[in-house]
Amino acid sequence: MCRLEEDSIDALARDRPVLTVALDSGSDGELKQYMTEQGLEFTVINDRDGAIAARYGVQGVPASFVIGPQGDIRFTSVGYTTGVGLRLRLWLAGWE
Repeated sequence: MCRLEEDSIDALARDRPVLTVALDSGSDGELKQYMTEQGLEFTVINDRDGAIAARYGVQGVPASFVIGPQGDIRFTSVGYTTGVGLRLRLWLAGWE
């Protein structure tokens, strides 16, 4: 994930529930250290074996999923997403 996208997600997480999944990111300790060093505070799950990515059909990273108020996946995207793009998808999904 590029730093600009991390910043966009971190900003979004200040006022919205955000859950991220790290794929091929080392041990839990390494991931936690990276998050601390970068000053990132959003929630992250370490998908060391790729099971979560496989379940959702992730074939490229970064990948984003916006879940609607009813729990359904409303939007998916692969590649860099701006903060504005993330917020627009949330609004279209019925969250804003």
